[in-house]
Amino acid sequence: MQKAYLQITLKIEPVNREAAAKVYTTYKEPFLKGINGALTKELLIRDEDVQVLHSFSSESDAKAYLESDLFNNDVVVGLKDLLAAEPEIRIYTAH
Repeated sequence: MQKAYLQITLKIEPVNREAAAKVYTTYKEPFLKGINGALTKELLIRDEDVQVLHSFSSESDAKAYLESDLFNNDVVVGLKDLLAAEPEIRIYTAH
């Protein structure tokens, strides 16, 4: 079985990170329970940026999440005023 990872790197100023963490916390459970193939979701914090690392059962599940209402109508909307730059989105497959 081929697993996939979705990595979203966010440039968020330190003053806005608490609000961004709230968006992460709010939508973590709906992601894990409601998105097909969702396995894990983790928040990684560095001085220079914040990353959200998601794992899925397949690459197609990761791509479908990026098209989902949860991602586009909830997560993106919740983060849009907190971003200092456009997010960097990458999908990786693991063999």
